Amino acid sequence: MSTAERVGDEGVRLLTDLSKEELIKIIIDDAKNWLAHDGLWFQAIEQRYGMDAAVDADLEAWRHFTVIEARRIMERLGIKPGGGISSLVECLKHRFYARLNLQEIVERTATRVVFRMIDCRVQSARKRKNLPDHPCKSVGIVEYSEFAKAIDHRIATRCITCPPDLHPKEFWCAWEFTLRRWDNPVRS
Repeated sequence: MSTAERVGDEGVRLLTDLSKEELIKIIIDDAKNWLAHDGLWFQAIEQRYGMDAAVDADLEAWRHFTVIEARRIMERLGIKPGGGISSLVECLKHRFYARLNLQEIVERTATRVVFRMIDCRVQSARKRKNLPDHPCKSVGIVEYSEFAKAIDHRIATRCITCPPDLHPKEFWCAWEFTLRRWDNPVRS
């Protein structure tokens, strides 16, 4: 029995006969829809309660969503928790944002990686509208820290720069992930 038959959902069954190109278009469109909903939700809270309340609510939503996203990516890819930097790098490639934003790894060792968001769809849209950068640093700290910890609890996250911080024109934000070593010798 196929996944579509088990689910019994017409929306899923419709996907089974589509070409790879059609499926890619749907995945990208679904990611855009997800981001549009996220933005509209944020704007609705901001308009009703102000920017601080919207950021606080967004922070709590991301605290939970990013862990769900990390775990689902790991399950889909067959990645076990505790896989270190290599697992984190692979999972970053599979986030919803990776379908919409241009991102890069600029430095990588077995115990450290620097990740940059070259083009952020949210920030680029604001720039086109002559709006200031969206102040996403506090949410990003929670989002990236919790995502990394869901993959490997030993990974520490540090924001290098993220709006409202000043950033170079070449990228919007940058994050450093470091694999901490736990030296817990067994004592007898």
